[in-house]
Amino acid sequence: MARVLVIGLDPVRIPGYDPEPVVAAIARGRRRFDELGVPADMCLVAPDDEPEAAIVAALAGGEYACVVIGGGIRKDEPLVELFERVVNLVRRHAPNAAIAFNSTPDDMADAALRWL
Repeated sequence: MARVLVIGLDPVRIPGYDPEPVVAAIARGRRRFDELGVPADMCLVAPDDEPEAAIVAALAGGEYACVVIGGGIRKDEPLVELFERVVNLVRRHAPNAAIAFNSTPDDMADAALRWL
């Protein structure tokens, strides 16, 4: 089956934020990929820690049929520039991959399935 890359914010690396609920949701989302038999890689970044380099490295690490961009990057107004950079990095480094958007970490597999 086609491989998926999920790009999102690393909840553990966001200062002043309780990461546990998001960490648990990410784990549930990963299990859903496993249940579906869909190979998925995660690229979790911190906005102020050179996320572009980590994203490019992840995109270069495999042939992806779909890239899911998480809501933490997409929905937070101060991160709109990061969101734009992520979309353009996917276009440049994985031009054949579909781009999908999830609502929560729990539905990242469902977002990918819409395009696989």
